[in-house]
Amino acid sequence: MKVRAPGRVNLIGEHTDYTGGLVFPMAIDRWTTIEFEESDSGIFLESANEEELVSLDATQPFDVGMSPQWGRYVAAVASLLASPRGISGHISTTIPVGAGLSSSAALEIAVALALGSELSAKELAQLTQRAEHMATGVPTGIMDQLCIASAQHGHGTLIDCATLEVTHIPIPTDIKIVVRFIAHRTLVGSAYADRVTECAKAESLIGPLRDASLADLAAITDATIAARAQHVISENLRVRAFADALTSGDYSTAGTVMTESHRSLATDFAVSNDLMDTAVREMNDTAGVFGARMTGGGFGGCIVALCDPDAVVEGWHVQPVAAAHRLT
Repeated sequence: MKVRAPGRVNLIGEHTDYTGGLVFPMAIDRWTTIEFEESDSGIFLESANEEELVSLDATQPFDVGMSPQWGRYVAAVASLLASPRGISGHISTTIPVGAGLSSSAALEIAVALALGSELSAKELAQLTQRAEHMATGVPTGIMDQLCIASAQHGHGTLIDCATLEVTHIPIPTDIKIVVRFIAHRTLVGSAYADRVTECAKAESLIGPLRDASLADLAAITDATIAARAQHVISENLRVRAFADALTSGDYSTAGTVMTESHRSLATDFAVSNDLMDTAVREMNDTAGVFGARMTGGGFGGCIVALCDPDAVVEGWHVQPVAAAHRLT
């Protein structure tokens, strides 16, 4: 038997999901695949990218300190799913780890499918989001899992993270989306959790950031907290503007909005770095590039660019693909 789950690139809407905001990711043609047989004696998985295999008894309580580390994602999903099925198999992936393209979410969802999950896309996303929290201790939002669980071929996935409403928006065929890896990153040990805390502080002062306006920032006296809130509020506006521009074929405006998003992430949210800023600037200076930004949680990873099909740029030309699914 075989299951596979795609990676995702977030076109726009960064650090808005955990405040119930808007995001616009796209499932991409990079996959995590599990080939397996059912087993009565537990879960046994080896990975082409890892030296140590995972061997666990899914009936035992989740152990956050288990080794190998990648097995914590497997164990967390198994613990929450509480499936009677065991599996024995092999994992392969074309999603680079540490690139901000949701390798962990793809693994979680692929494991859930292999273990026989019949949950809806929304339920599957919620379960695997909880698994991510258990495995890493990082309070990530639901964007990655919901995109991977619900994507449609040829479309981006506009998500309202408050209601979990999904709108599938066609990705035009007369543009190309290019992803370039810049530097390895991990959210564990990064300032990601600090940003979650800072946004919660802002919400304690002015209410939900998804409903706030830029005028509300006057009520926040702490400059750092105000800057974090300014990013989230303005980023939600940019998601709508980007979706409208992309749908109408105004790629110049869509690209400009992407570049504005990066500027906000770098200055107001402080999750970029010199390498990422330089890469975005160089990409934007390339003929045929409408706009570019860092993508993912920040602190390294990849940049994403909206380009004319004839643009000569370094990186992966990614295609919008369907959600995770069973192959056999």
